[in-house]
Formats: sequence, structure tokens, C-alpha cells
Amino acid sequence: MNNFNKYSFVAYIPNRPGALNLAAGIITELDGNINRIHYDRQIDSQTAFFEVTCSEDAYSMIKEKLSSVGYLRNSLRSLPFLKFSVNLPNQPGALEEFLEMVSDAGAYIGSIDFDDTGSFPETVFVSMNLEEENRAEELLDTLKNRYRIDIIDYDTTGGTLDKTVFYVRFARQLRQFLEDDDEKLLIDFLKDINHTVQELTKLGENPGEIFDNYIQCGEFLKSTKGNGFYADVQEIQITPDMTLFCFQMPGGGSIFILDTPDEIVMTDTGYGIYADDAKKMFSYYGLDIEKKLSYIIITHGDADHCGAGGAYDVTAYMHPATLEIIKCGNRAWGSKSEKSVLEKVYTTMIALFSHWNPPKEENIRMFPETSKETFYGFPILAGLSIGGLLFEIFLSMGGHQFGQLIIFCREAGLLFTADSLMNFSSFTEERRRYNSIADFLVTSVNVDSTLAREERKGILEIVKKYEEDTGKKCLICGGHGTVSILNEEGKLQSYSEPEHYTHS
Repeated sequence: MNNFNKYSFVAYIPNRPGALNLAAGIITELDGNINRIHYDRQIDSQTAFFEVTCSEDAYSMIKEKLSSVGYLRNSLRSLPFLKFSVNLPNQPGALEEFLEMVSDAGAYIGSIDFDDTGSFPETVFVSMNLEEENRAEELLDTLKNRYRIDIIDYDTTGGTLDKTVFYVRFARQLRQFLEDDDEKLLIDFLKDINHTVQELTKLGENPGEIFDNYIQCGEFLKSTKGNGFYADVQEIQITPDMTLFCFQMPGGGSIFILDTPDEIVMTDTGYGIYADDAKKMFSYYGLDIEKKLSYIIITHGDADHCGAGGAYDVTAYMHPATLEIIKCGNRAWGSKSEKSVLEKVYTTMIALFSHWNPPKEENIRMFPETSKETFYGFPILAGLSIGGLLFEIFLSMGGHQFGQLIIFCREAGLLFTADSLMNFSSFTEERRRYNSIADFLVTSVNVDSTLAREERKGILEIVKKYEEDTGKKCLICGGHGTVSILNEEGKLQSYSEPEHYTHS
């Protein structure tokens, strides 16, 4: 007996009546149950997305049948672009004959301009994309043998793509952000993106803006590595033997380093795409990561906090839920948002664009799942000694992400809040724009907004109690933005002015 699974297809839909019905009919005829379909002529008149439930045998037969009628898209490679004028004889059926030749060559016509009463009564102006470069050459040879034609534009690089093949154009843009040029990976990614477009459109968002946010994310990360890399850096003396560094990366979370005479401890790693640049930056600030880094603490499983962990061959401490998030590739794992398509696809997107490289599994050590001992409602999981000071590891409530850690050193008044509390006012405009992409694509970066509010409340209580008891300011190390303190109005303000570091 066959097991039923969920499969997906990207279908080519020719511009003729009944084409979409034929694709759906093939799936139904071969015992596929359609769970999702998305086809929008205003986005791309020739591409439809299907998700179906069926047996493995039925899946193979559906693919074979769709392929046999030319309806299965296995590739979204860039298409050659051809624009030309052609002189047709002034006789009945001439235009129809010409169009049949073009269609037989596998061309997607983007525009056609013909008027027998106009300035050029025998001339047809045509722009098109073709499935393959050799088909373009064949079509040109055929047309030259029958008509007088003038080539206006011929591009085989795929750089000129008509809007009628939107998903091919979009796929070409995505390729520049991916390390792997695997076509199946790209097709699967595009299916995921299409699903988010379907979901966000139902919430009232514009499809064009949704696609633009994906491209903006990829372009930002690509442009801020290497020669475009920069960071804002705070260097704070905690004790005579301990210096805290906060490195605000261009996009995403901050990297914190505690430098002591005997060791360096890192909290969070930034994106994988920044790993090489970060190492050069650490060296610039005199941090001997190669010899002194003893271990990393990962506060949670978002790519901007753990995505470069694999670049450091040292122990990485994390909560068991963070390991599960890394394994399954869904930042909402374990939360009430776990089934959200938006959360799953965002995790996939940011992993691909940011060159996801989390800690190697053999280096991972896990804190306990929970504890009966609590501090202001947060379970106390463990204690780590760094530079002679005790750093306690608390488990958050799971508002931003299940398994997120909070780290507190009562002796030094150092509180690492991860993404539960941060100084938004310290963000540069560029960082604000970048962070707004995640908010837009998942509607909220918190997997449980109610719990996130409770977390912030509990953290602020810790800060206020520490300051009441000691008369000292607590240094709040948020997952993004500057190391900050609470001012008299109870708002976060930067503890010190960051220094701007740029690639050199």
C-alpha cells in the first residue's frame, strides 16, 4: 500500500484557453489531491504553483505526464531575449502563419505591434524570450529565409527579460545571492517564496512589494560583506581583567566578546556571510580569537545569532530547542507559530542569503531544558565562570524564540538580553530598513508577541532591582543595537558612543 505525501510542482501555463484546466486535470486524473494552487496572471501569466498529496508512484506519473505535454518547469534559467521587426506580406493569414512559427520555436511573446494603416503597414515589431539559445538561432534562420527582418536587440545572457516571464526574471535575481547554483534548490526556494506571496497577499500586501523585500534582503547582505563590510564597536572595561566588546554588524545581531587574560568568550556569532570579515575585525582590535577563544554561547537559533558558529572550531553552548531549530530550519519551532508558512520560508531565505554555517554538531553542548530554580520568572539553567565572575544562564519565556537564553552577571551588572530587549533608538537608518524586512515578511519577529511583552517586563524588573540594590547602572547588552542603560525616564540610551569600523 502506497503512503501519501505532499509534493509540489511548478507548471508552465501556455497562453491559451483551458491550459490551467489541463494541468489541474492531469494531477486529478492521476490521483493527486490539490492542496494549494497559486496562479496570478498579473504576476506571471505562464507560471502556476501546485502542492498535491498523492502516492510516490502517482507523483512520478504526474511529473511524467506534465512533462510530456510541456507543462512541467524543471528549470528557471534565464531566457535569450530577441527583439526585431519583420516585414510580412499583405495577405490574409500572413500574421497567423508568422505567429505559429514563433510559437513552434518555444517563444514567449512579450510585445507585438502591427497596424496595416499605420506608418509601417507591412512591418511587425516583436519582442520575445525563448526557452533555449539554440532555438533563438533556429528561429532567426527560419525567419530570414522567409521574411526581411531587422534585429533590434538580441541578448543571450538573460539580462533582458520580458515581464511576461516574471518568475524567470526573479529567479535570475535570486541566483546572485546563492552559494549553490543547484537548479532544484532554486525551484524549491521559489515555490516557498510563492507560498509567502499567496499568504501575504491575503493579508492585504502588494505582491510586488513582497518580491522586492526578498531582493532587498539579498542585495543588502551581499553589499555589506568584503569591501562593503562595516561595524559599530563599543569597548567597555568591566574589571581590570575583563573587557567587553560589542560589535554591531551591518545587518542582524551583535557579536559580544569578553576578553580576559586567559580566555575569550563569544556570545553570538553574526551571519555566516560576515565570518571572514569579523575575524579580520577582531584582529584589528587585538583579539586573538585563534588562540584564546575558549567557547561560544549561542542565545538563540536565528541566523544572525548563530549563523557563523561553524567558522569557529570550539565548544558552542545552547539550549536544546536551539539545536532543534538549527536541525529543522524553522525559527518558530516549538512555538504557537510553528506551522506558519511565513516563519518557515523566512528561515530558509535568510539561511541561503546569509550563508548559514551554524556550529558543528560535534561542538555543541546543551544546557538543561529547564529548571525549578527561577529568577524573576526565568528558569536558571546554569552558571559559567568567566574572568573570575559568575554568569548565570536563564531561559526566556519563548516570546522571541523558543529556547532563547538570557545571561546575567550580578557582580558586574551585565545583562545580555538577546532579542527580548534592545535599544531601537540606537539603530542607524540603514539597520532600521534592513530589520524592517523581517518584520514585513513574517509580520512579527516574535513567535509569540504576548510572551515577548512578558519577557521585556521581567527583564526590566531585573534591571531596576539590580540598580536599587547596588546604586549602579546595569549594562544592557541587547541582541541588536548598542550596549545601553536605562535613563531617568526609564528609556534605553547608549552607554557609550560606538566607534565606526570599516573594511580596509
